[in-house]
Amino acid sequence: MPTSAHVLKTSETSATPRQKHYLTRGTGAYRRASLALFLSGFSTFSLLYCVQPLLPIFSQQFSVSPAESSLSLSLSTGFLAVAIVCAAAVSEGLGRRSLMSISLVGAALLTIATAFAPSWHLLLVIRALQGLVLGGVPAVAMAYLAEEIDPRGLGATMGLYVAGTAFGGMSGRVLTGIFAEYLSWRPALFLIGAVGLAAAIGFIALLPPSRNFIRRPGFDPHFHAKAWLGHLKSPALPFLFAIAFLAMGSFVTIYNYAGFRLVAPPYGLNQTELGLIFTVYLFGIGASSIGGLLGDRIGHFSVLLFGLALTAAGSALTLFASLPVIILGIIVLTTGFFMSHSIASGLVGRLAHGTKGHASSLYMLAYYVGSSLMGSAGGWFFAVEGWTAVVIFTLAMLALAFVSACLAKHLARRTA
Repeated sequence: MPTSAHVLKTSETSATPRQKHYLTRGTGAYRRASLALFLSGFSTFSLLYCVQPLLPIFSQQFSVSPAESSLSLSLSTGFLAVAIVCAAAVSEGLGRRSLMSISLVGAALLTIATAFAPSWHLLLVIRALQGLVLGGVPAVAMAYLAEEIDPRGLGATMGLYVAGTAFGGMSGRVLTGIFAEYLSWRPALFLIGAVGLAAAIGFIALLPPSRNFIRRPGFDPHFHAKAWLGHLKSPALPFLFAIAFLAMGSFVTIYNYAGFRLVAPPYGLNQTELGLIFTVYLFGIGASSIGGLLGDRIGHFSVLLFGLALTAAGSALTLFASLPVIILGIIVLTTGFFMSHSIASGLVGRLAHGTKGHASSLYMLAYYVGSSLMGSAGGWFFAVEGWTAVVIFTLAMLALAFVSACLAKHLARRTA
């Protein structure tokens, strides 16, 4: 097993399109890559979303509104969205694996630094920097999978990566809530950062070197601009980017403000109880893997449409006053969202012609801009009209996402 120093210094092997050497299911390299990418998804999302159960605490401790407290998450996702575009370009010269390794370690250290932030504004600055650093992971991870994994098993592997993001999102939220209840929020963030650092070290030790990546030394703005513009001119890809924006925006909106609703009367949940609700992410883990497998077998667009419909149904269920029904709604919403995301992200890799890293970066740009903008906008709806307005807002976004999926399906078939 290579050491972290060896991994960071090893150069990715260049290869021509006629010399593809894919990682195939059943091999040791395939298993190591799958586990490494699972760890990258886990670390990224646990570090990114660990503040979400803390939003009510931030609102009280720093005397800010619910919408303002959501900036601790929205700034991270917003800066991450911008960084993703740059990361795709940087990875063309630096290499996929090296950039992901640096990003994971840096983000973990910044999370530890957040625990020592003396003021609200400094906390926001650190969280924004963390978003910039984390940009080196999501789009590059998807590009690595699209380049290195046998296309016949790409759906299942992408599903496993998304399952890692689901597990990380759950762990970050649940553990932070429990730690905050018994230790306060600062030790909670310190411990989450330490877990993320351990996952980053595991990723560095496990991930095989790229075999199909062609390094492009230097930085050519014209090349990158042409690559991004080419994907935006593709018939179907822009609609997949729209799905990322809308589906993620609706998902984060529900998760951002459900906590404010559930800690208030008549529910009055404490931080541990609120954190435990996020164990529903386990359903997202299963949905990601199952969705990828079903997509390989019965059709990716069919599973995508079903997942979006399921997300909308879950959002609607949260309108009920019963706590068990609200939790059921969050379960259904989580299942549908992760099924949709694993399929849509896999379709980007399949439909993109060349420069798959650039296509993935545009998908993730839309994904995190949706999280940042719509996640904060949901706070305005919550403050003005309450939970019903939040749900109507998310259902409108999901309806547009469903229409986008139908159009993408039609255009992909027409241009096949």
